Amino acid sequence: MARRASRVRRPRSLDGGGTAPYKIAIPRLRSAPTAVLKSIFTWWNSATIGIRFTVARRGVFIGQDDYGNRYYEARDASDSYDDRKRRWVIYNGYAEASKVPAEWHGWLHYTFDEPPTEVPLLRRSWELDHEPNLTGTIWAWRPQGSIARGGERQAASGDYEAWRPE
Repeated sequence: MARRASRVRRPRSLDGGGTAPYKIAIPRLRSAPTAVLKSIFTWWNSATIGIRFTVARRGVFIGQDDYGNRYYEARDASDSYDDRKRRWVIYNGYAEASKVPAEWHGWLHYTFDEPPTEVPLLRRSWELDHEPNLTGTIWAWRPQGSIARGGERQAASGDYEAWRPE
């Protein structure tokens, strides 16, 4: 299904943080002890305390994308294998690599020397906005006839005849 490129699209997120039509309202505990425990023991919910400490000690904030992901670069190349400053991302919410837009992906992988905050990536009129990969989620595309979509499909056509034991 083709989409019109002129349509304004807002960022989507897998964890319900965006303005997506698949946003699910899940009650979350917002107490301080729960937040502290999550930051200690769960690496998939943003950053752990150890990463936050490392970022504060060794990193320099470079920028933030439309999804709320924050990008950092090391102050020096002392912990690098190839004499380049290390670059990393702290995800806003669930850690999923497909939540990184193309311009930041290029900067993270040293395709671009300058971050998108200084030199924005040239956008073509035919390009669509970035969307995270929804495979494995309840919002993934399911074709007609899929069991997850009810399992109903059109009757088979042609000369196929099912084998029947005699």
